[in-house]
Amino acid sequence: MTKFRGKYRTTSTRLQNWDYGWNAAYFITICTHNREHYFGEIENRKMHLSSIGVIADVLWHEIKNHVTNVELDTFVVMPNHVHGILILNNDGQINDTGNVETGHALSLQSTPPSTPQPPQTMGQKRFQNIGKNSISSIIGSYKSAVTKHAHRMGSCFEWQPRFHDHIIRDNKSFETIQTYIVENPAKWPDDKLFNQKLY
Repeated sequence: MTKFRGKYRTTSTRLQNWDYGWNAAYFITICTHNREHYFGEIENRKMHLSSIGVIADVLWHEIKNHVTNVELDTFVVMPNHVHGILILNNDGQINDTGNVETGHALSLQSTPPSTPQPPQTMGQKRFQNIGKNSISSIIGSYKSAVTKHAHRMGSCFEWQPRFHDHIIRDNKSFETIQTYIVENPAKWPDDKLFNQKLY
């Protein structure tokens, strides 16, 4: 853990020299808390969604109705995680808003530093400023919506605090990741997110 303006925070796993509002394709993985099987089960190499799994599926496809300049590509709901590809295309413009893994640091912006600070990296700026069309703001909204609907159903559903992203840099990688997502249910026992304690 590192300190930001005298307060401890979890170190970001995001690339420090990359603005996650930039145009790119992003491979996203979001896991449930403790990898619990909230979303359903794999039977005969096919995913059978629970009611919360249906919510996770439907709300992912709703992202395009709530966020501008985003394209949804391959997506799958697994028993304890989701995989999806998000493509940002902000009309060819690079914005300078960043993202953040949680929004609690916004209130720190108005507090002047007590000593001169070195120039900040994009990653440090991200911690202070949630971009409206950044990957973290999109995923944060998605996670919140799924949690809200699951709780309305009486579930104690939780996500893990973070998510994993990978910037897809070429067509070969894009196709490889698409195939991985599509084939994920059939290859579930070999998946690194397979939770053996539940079997």
